[in-house]
Amino acid sequence: MKRYKCLFCVFAGLAVLLSDVMCAVTAYSYCDMLCGIRYGVYSTPASTAFLLAVPYAVGIVICALLAWCFHRKYRSA
Repeated sequence: MKRYKCLFCVFAGLAVLLSDVMCAVTAYSYCDMLCGIRYGVYSTPASTAFLLAVPYAVGIVICALLAWCFHRKYRSA
């Protein structure tokens, strides 16, 4: 029973940590793209930086689902 609570806390914390990292990486890449476009080095639009959020979003969803499952097992036990 304590194992499920520990796993719930780990995966919930990991989901929150991944969301913070996703925001930081995406914002940095977007600003980098804007500077690159301004000085004529990059040819792609700055909105392509948002594609970096996709793998992070998948990881967040997986961690959230695992946390939810472990929370249900902890509550039922």
